[in-house]
Amino acid sequence: MAPTMNDTAVPTSPAEMAERMNAVSGGWNRIVGLRFVHVSADEVRAEWDVTEQHHQPYGIVHGGVYCSVIETVCSVGAAVFALKSGLAAVGLDNHTSFLHAVREGKLTVTARPLTRGRRTQLWEATVTELRGRVVATGRVRLLCVESGSLLAGEKVSATADKV
Repeated sequence: MAPTMNDTAVPTSPAEMAERMNAVSGGWNRIVGLRFVHVSADEVRAEWDVTEQHHQPYGIVHGGVYCSVIETVCSVGAAVFALKSGLAAVGLDNHTSFLHAVREGKLTVTARPLTRGRRTQLWEATVTELRGRVVATGRVRLLCVESGSLLAGEKVSATADKV
């Protein structure tokens, strides 16, 4: 059985939180190969190595990969912030721009909040390659909902293992 955030106390440092996120990450994060490096309510950083599985037919990273990675890191940061108030965060809008084509290498994505209110948050993320060139940017707007709210027919749980 995979570990959950509830197995131990919620990590306090961004590096510990990143380690925990990597331990419990599954699904899409695992398929993409996304590795969290820093996770806090004020900044989330992750990285992945571009492989053929990320390519579209022209042999460059598919735009959907950038969209999903940007949404992931923004959602994680928003959820960590919302959790302090007993809330969960769900995405409402994702606008991602593709700036430079990439075929291979390690990419890093960094997300930071632009604004955080009681019910909504707006986060911005930047994807860079090793040389520091920005290859994609995006903004994700998120809604904070109470634990127990219905989401696709099931109740949302605002717990650290759902970040």
